[in-house]
Amino acid sequence: MLMIRQRRPAIRTLRGWAISVLQEAGAICECEEHGWMQDLADPHARERAFVIAHQDPPAGVSSEAAAAAIAEVLDGIGDTCPECPSVELS
Repeated sequence: MLMIRQRRPAIRTLRGWAISVLQEAGAICECEEHGWMQDLADPHARERAFVIAHQDPPAGVSSEAAAAAIAEVLDGIGDTCPECPSVELS
């Protein structure tokens, strides 16, 4: 059976591409209520995102630059939404 690989939609910025790849890999998600990105702290998903960056970087971008963009986005995302009420543990 012939498998057709679906291409990712065109992204305007390298940061946008990195966010898209991280979402696709399951490394980050969006807060449904406020729209903030949240790091899911899944090491396997992070690794998948870096593999995608190395194997399929956007046109005109080196695999090293694509991986650096993934790392930069991950460094700027927390694991909680800043607008959601925090749960206090006693």
